[in-house]
Amino acid sequence: MRKALVEAQLAADEGEVPIGAVIVHNGRIIARAHNLTETLNDATAHAEMQAITSATSAIGGKYLHDCTLYVTVEPCVMCAGAIGWSQVSRVVYGTPDEKRGFSLFAPKAMHPKTEIIGCVLQRECKELIQAFFKEKR
Repeated sequence: MRKALVEAQLAADEGEVPIGAVIVHNGRIIARAHNLTETLNDATAHAEMQAITSATSAIGGKYLHDCTLYVTVEPCVMCAGAIGWSQVSRVVYGTPDEKRGFSLFAPKAMHPKTEIIGCVLQRECKELIQAFFKEKR
């Protein structure tokens, strides 16, 4: 999760919503990403989406079996769907997203075998995103 926080800080430094993601396979990071929605002018360029694309290229297949996705904020419905379709084995997120998180709108969007662990380094993840929005307002 600390590596995902580094990615989130990179996003903040670029004026992006500070969400970072890292995908690990067999104990090795195979993808690192952060939000690029402003940079790419693309509403789908979330950290998770970028990481999934990178990870599938790294392993040479569309399924991310035996992979863990670490993301600083609970995935949205769109990202949860992509996580489900790519069959990520485990998702670890930092802070819940009480307004747009998948667990509120689509708790079954991910693959049924996906293990979900929330609130890892929650304070650090929450503080980063709150500071970003406080500065914007």
